[in-house]
Amino acid sequence: MSRPGAAVARPQAPAMLATAGELRAWSRRQRQAGRRVALVPTMGALHAGHEALMEAAAAAAGAVAASIFVNPAQFGPGEDYQRYPRTLEADLALCARAGVQAAYVPRAGEVYATDHSTWVEEGALALPMEGEARPGHFRGVLTVVLKLLHAAEPDLAFFGQKDIQQALLIRRMVRDLDLPVEVRVVPTVRESDGLALSSRNAYLTPRQRAAAPYLARALSACARLLAAGETDPAVVRHAGLEMLAGVEDLAVEYLEVAALDSLQAPPAVEGPVVVAAAVRLGTTRLIDNVIHPDAALAALARGETTP
Repeated sequence: MSRPGAAVARPQAPAMLATAGELRAWSRRQRQAGRRVALVPTMGALHAGHEALMEAAAAAAGAVAASIFVNPAQFGPGEDYQRYPRTLEADLALCARAGVQAAYVPRAGEVYATDHSTWVEEGALALPMEGEARPGHFRGVLTVVLKLLHAAEPDLAFFGQKDIQQALLIRRMVRDLDLPVEVRVVPTVRESDGLALSSRNAYLTPRQRAAAPYLARALSACARLLAAGETDPAVVRHAGLEMLAGVEDLAVEYLEVAALDSLQAPPAVEGPVVVAAAVRLGTTRLIDNVIHPDAALAALARGETTP
């Protein structure tokens, strides 16, 4: 207990790193000092979901770096790259509170040379759902994540369940390219009404924000069916779509039941599955998912090689 009038210690600001070389040198110093290194890649506009990633990283490793980079390569034509929230000062304060020691904040020209022409593509998990809705998106994601992993040389890397297809793709890339890093998936953090935290929630009008929790409710209904023993993916999918039908201003892009290991629609639910959905509320696009059974998500959170 602090004495009256005593100054309250402020969290230490993370070291600011601007180049891949600086990040690599920082990481190697940590490892030489006997610390495990964890990386939390972000695009900034940080919220409690990112904070949960960072806190999980801090609990698992002695040194934590977070990247803050709005990656132009993962935005398609007409998407929100220019208006994506950029809140660096607040982001750095959150990093400090969450125990992050280094923030990698590169300029686009540091990450991509003007004649950059090498890309990472995956040919199975990247095809359905987000891959179909956003062509080229995962090429940009995998390329920048591979570059971040090479720069940071982490022992662990942390990603959020909300972007489950992205997390599974990164796990596949790490496996296929023999990268010496353990990928962990942290469960989605939600508002009190169930809405998954997202930087894009700030785009919602009050009316759209009131409608947004229907996405989580629909997915919860699917999860309850699965927990009750339903094995027909069509029945589960119909239940979710039925809950979303008629919600004002809400348009469903997809709602799919997919095997967790392949992201393909199974003829029957016999192993771990993800129920994933994307909707639009006005011009704002939201994604969310549930994983069944809970043990499969727990395995992803532990970084196990198979869900």
